Amino acid sequence: MPPSMLRSVASAVMSLMLVALVGIAGCGRATPPVDMAAAPTYARDVAPILFAKCAPCHRAGELAPFPLLEYADAARWSESIAIETKARVMPPWLPAPNAPEFTGVRRLSDAEIDIIQRWHRAGAPLGNTADLPPAPTFATGWQLGEPDAIATLPRPFVLTPGPRDVTRNIVMRVPVIGTKFVRAVEFRTGGAPIHHAVIRVDRTSSSRQRDGEDGQAGFEGMGSPEVQDPDGHFIGWTPGRGPILSPDGLPWRIERGSDLVIELHLVPGKTAANVQPTVALFFTDVVPTRTPVFVKMGSKAIEIPAGQNDYVVSDTFVVPVDVELLSIYPHAHFLGKTMTVTATMPGGQAQSLLTLPQWNFRWQQDYRYSTPVRLPKGTSIAMKYTFDNSEKNTANPQRPPQPVYYGPRSIDEMASLGLQLLTATKTEGDRLVQLFDVRETAQNIEAGQAQVRRNAGNAEGQVLLGGSYVDAGRYADAIGPLTVAVQLNPNFAPSRNYLGGALVALGRVNEGLLHLQKATALSPRDERYHVNLGTALNAAGRPADAAAEYERALAINTDFGAAHANLGLLFFSHGRFAEALPHLTRAAALAPESAAAESDLGGVLGALGRKDEARAHLRRALELQPGYAPALENLARLR
Repeated sequence: MPPSMLRSVASAVMSLMLVALVGIAGCGRATPPVDMAAAPTYARDVAPILFAKCAPCHRAGELAPFPLLEYADAARWSESIAIETKARVMPPWLPAPNAPEFTGVRRLSDAEIDIIQRWHRAGAPLGNTADLPPAPTFATGWQLGEPDAIATLPRPFVLTPGPRDVTRNIVMRVPVIGTKFVRAVEFRTGGAPIHHAVIRVDRTSSSRQRDGEDGQAGFEGMGSPEVQDPDGHFIGWTPGRGPILSPDGLPWRIERGSDLVIELHLVPGKTAANVQPTVALFFTDVVPTRTPVFVKMGSKAIEIPAGQNDYVVSDTFVVPVDVELLSIYPHAHFLGKTMTVTATMPGGQAQSLLTLPQWNFRWQQDYRYSTPVRLPKGTSIAMKYTFDNSEKNTANPQRPPQPVYYGPRSIDEMASLGLQLLTATKTEGDRLVQLFDVRETAQNIEAGQAQVRRNAGNAEGQVLLGGSYVDAGRYADAIGPLTVAVQLNPNFAPSRNYLGGALVALGRVNEGLLHLQKATALSPRDERYHVNLGTALNAAGRPADAAAEYERALAINTDFGAAHANLGLLFFSHGRFAEALPHLTRAAALAPESAAAESDLGGVLGALGRKDEARAHLRRALELQPGYAPALENLARLR
């Protein structure tokens, strides 16, 4: 049973006892006598429940505040156990009974809850020790054996005491050479008060540069564009979960130069604590034949008035191809109240995918289906979340309640639903990703417009709006908000980078160059800015200067695929095929699922007269994306 006593159990129990006593006095009734002969005992009835559902967290070295492997401990805490299990706070399992069901269910049945209630009312009797089952044993080392790689944090993040939970991103280098496929992950807290963790990958050096920007290990915030769930996998850890296994035949990819970025939800205590977790990676030689996609539904147009207890956010999506739903990840912050997700089949039949009667930010996780849920083309997936921004919401971090908007801070709100989907072909998966990218860009524009409406002097809101216009290809619309952003904060590199890119796309290359050069001067260790500047220099007819910027990007991050691809294509366009080859080879290795990278490599190999190798890569490009025009053109040239 994961921890419930992160607040003062004693005071909560006392208040409940007083309420009970007042109720008895007012009604003039006495507690009914307990039939001791029929009362459950610890040895026969309660221990099996605690050992199976509670001990994985309530034991030494885990986050729970007390162990539950011995009778003395269970008897001492019997009242709290009875209260928390009756309220279904413990063990933490948010979904209501669901068909299809999920793996790793921790929910207690009504019968199990009744056993605990009657046992407590009877005085928590031990019973006959001959009935006691063996206590569970837990591996002291890595549960899956010796890891293939271990990622560590060079120095700890120091969590200081405070009234609010803390979200911190920590950055770990991955000690691998070449590309590996990960079949499983194990996460160790090192004894730190980590409530849950989400493990993602950054294939740029962006997170590494932010690491330690405030003097502490890691950086603040919840997510950033460069940090991605790897290859359609959501990797979330919660206390007691154990190893995080990839579905059979579907490992995910990690490359040399990538960083693990772990978003930690931390619970401060009364004293400072060192946070220095460890991640173990277990590899496989099995190369996935199919790759899932991880997409998100939801809304960023969130404006919850102070005091409203029934604010609704909803979204729907109709799947354009047959899919298998592997897992589902609901997410909100402290104001979340209820969540429902349903699928309506093309024939009109409705099926529940997830019901959370009471959301709890502290116990969020992803839920994997025991059997993948098949959703045929035309199925409509609908989500409905409710939020409570009133004083009655005991989790509300702001008192008195304040208006709350979309944002990454814990006092902001989010409403998203992650779906891990498997399609029959990669082309269909790519189509899904593209559709959701378009949806998210539209949502970002909507969120940026809302921020600018509320406060036109907010530079970050102007950047969000202008940058989202750039992402949507609406370059003319982007100029206004990005110009305002630069005026508000001339030294903010992202606004300079976006504005420079928009100007170059509109043909105003010389103006764009000035902003892109300023962006690289403000953030000289960001390889992305150097690549963008190189692209603009090439457009301005300055290939030597462009090549120098690509080289600078590679000096920062030797495994930055965009820099290799752009430098290789620049050399190729000037007939420098031998110089182009190693860069295009590396770009293809870094992006093994990219039809463009395979086609570019095939093109340069053909130019060098290595026709058999060229055909192999061009055919691979067409396998990845049938009908890909550049690959077809390169094949035609070979003939």
